[in-house]
Amino acid sequence: MSHAMDLLLIGGIMLLALGAHTLGQRLHVPRVTLLLVGALAGPEVLDLMPANFSDGFRLVTELTLAMVGFLLGERMSFRDLRQGREALIVSLTVTLVTALLIFLAVWLVTRNIPASLLLAAIATATDPAATLDVMRQTGSRGPLTRVVAQVVAIDDAWGAILFSILLVVAERLAGNGANLIETLGYGLYEVAGALVLGVVLGLPMAWLTGRLKPGEPMLLEAAGFVFVAAGIAGALEVSYLLTCMTLGVVVANRARHHVRPFRSIEGIIEPFLATFFFLAGYGLDWELLPTLGILGVVYVIARIAGRVLGGYAGGVLAGSESLVRKRNGACLLPQAGVAMGLALVATDRLPELTFILPLIIASTVLFELFGPPITMYQLSRAGETGKGYEEAVDEDE
Repeated sequence: MSHAMDLLLIGGIMLLALGAHTLGQRLHVPRVTLLLVGALAGPEVLDLMPANFSDGFRLVTELTLAMVGFLLGERMSFRDLRQGREALIVSLTVTLVTALLIFLAVWLVTRNIPASLLLAAIATATDPAATLDVMRQTGSRGPLTRVVAQVVAIDDAWGAILFSILLVVAERLAGNGANLIETLGYGLYEVAGALVLGVVLGLPMAWLTGRLKPGEPMLLEAAGFVFVAAGIAGALEVSYLLTCMTLGVVVANRARHHVRPFRSIEGIIEPFLATFFFLAGYGLDWELLPTLGILGVVYVIARIAGRVLGGYAGGVLAGSESLVRKRNGACLLPQAGVAMGLALVATDRLPELTFILPLIIASTVLFELFGPPITMYQLSRAGETGKGYEEAVDEDE
């Protein structure tokens, strides 16, 4: 049977992704506009795709998130964490405060504990690329820039860990008659099993990394270990996201040339991300958007409050200067790929929670539109993009 149409569609998605990326650079619109393109091409709007077009979406999601998880592991280098004590405290505090506020806000609106837990974890994810793009565009330098750059480098990792734990709890609570002991036992198996599997596969991968030259052998090694890890995790019914992240942590801390496998995966992930974003938008249920109503508004407000309050509390705990305490949280609003991936996993595991995916798609587009300008404003007010830093400090005191 010919796959000409499949090849045409895949090639078209890649070119659309290129167009979205180019448009984003020139007009400063978010690269997640590919979500909107996919949504418009979906069956509820223009209906441009064949009926079975999204049949392989689950495989694309798992492949993409396996690579994303592995890349997140690189950010958990113990050497970097020790050197970035201030950012470590701020990132953990922002993650926990945001999760707590989102949980309480969503529960008050929905009275649905599993949905509240999942949205609490998803809300902690950010978009490091958008934040770092703003810093590069403005040439930002200073303590706020340094702390925010370090925080966005690791907070997605905290979010992924929290999501892996809360997903297990949410699944057991949504099940029929699962008692506390059974819930804790299954949760321990899924999380601990993922950690153990990641370490077991990560040690030989780390040993092999220093013995291969860069290029094709390194790419084959990196992709092979990542996909095998995800496959075994699925077979054992443990978290493949956490498994691949642990794999990355082990390689980042044990491999002699730990950078090489991460650069290899970064070199092949873009086509998967493009397909992932397009298909995520394609699967959007437009009829659910108007029903989000108060939940959508409450979610957005609670996430903003969580970022700002968490940033301030984290700055206080870390002993950050006044300027950093007041402004770091507002720089952490952009949200993109990791949040989308977590939402898709949540929807796949708990399909009855139909409102999670459209809520995250809508809020992701919103935070990607307004988050970077807010980050730019905060950096400017801190005096790290133009006027003198000392002047900004005097204003904030």
